[in-house]
Amino acid sequence: MTIQLLIDGGGDLPASMNDQHSIKNVPLNIHFGEEQYKTGETIDLPTFYKKLKQSEELPRSSSPSPNDFYEKYKEVDRDTPILVLALTQGLSSTYESAVMGMDMLLEEDPERKIAVLNTRTASCGIALLVHEANTKIEEGLDFEALVSHMEERIEKTTTLFILKTLENVIKGGRLDRMKGTIAKTLNIKLLMKASDDEGAVEVTEKVRGNKKSIRRFVDQIGEYAHDLEDRVIALSHCNDEARGRKVLEDIKERYNPKDSLFMETGPLISTYAGEGGLVIAFFRD
Repeated sequence: MTIQLLIDGGGDLPASMNDQHSIKNVPLNIHFGEEQYKTGETIDLPTFYKKLKQSEELPRSSSPSPNDFYEKYKEVDRDTPILVLALTQGLSSTYESAVMGMDMLLEEDPERKIAVLNTRTASCGIALLVHEANTKIEEGLDFEALVSHMEERIEKTTTLFILKTLENVIKGGRLDRMKGTIAKTLNIKLLMKASDDEGAVEVTEKVRGNKKSIRRFVDQIGEYAHDLEDRVIALSHCNDEARGRKVLEDIKERYNPKDSLFMETGPLISTYAGEGGLVIAFFRD
């Protein structure tokens, strides 16, 4: 059975996954002052990073409109079911737009099969879910069984973040400037997590020093999953491939996962994480 997977600009995928499975993507909007861009369409990552360095203020992001989703749904053959894996509600109203777009489609054509899921994750967490969905589609799951399975997988998805620099969280007002200056002076690194209930990003630990914070970042995985040998781990990096690959190798050496996914963070996560920021996602016990 053919099932169309659809994500938005809050999800980051390895290029090979896009090419192999024809995933549809509804871009987010990125605003640098009065200039507006669509992620992956009217701005690429090198241009984004260049503008980010030149800008005194962080860019704003806004969710796609319901009509953006509706138009993308209309591109799919009406006999093909659509599963939307939307960016966490904890970071954006993208999920609500996807649902409203679905309602518009069903009002026009009530026989269409479509489901919109709030993934409660972002970046490589969505890649992990896309990988899982593709695996189950290849195994022959029908649409209803796939939706049910993915709802269960979302409940088990853990997404962890580490920031190398605090520049962007200070600039964006997410960390008080005075506290941020003290933290920078003391070389404090933030470990963060997407909350299980809403998928909002919350600080879980503050660790002093780069090596110690990376070690703790990797250690945390074992607190959520005791055996990764039959599981996949996904990692995304913010404009620092060498750091990302080194940490992924540390994870593979420590936990020996069945497979791994590696990619770069898109504009949404990069805006807040800053250069060297990393995200990992996996299914917990």
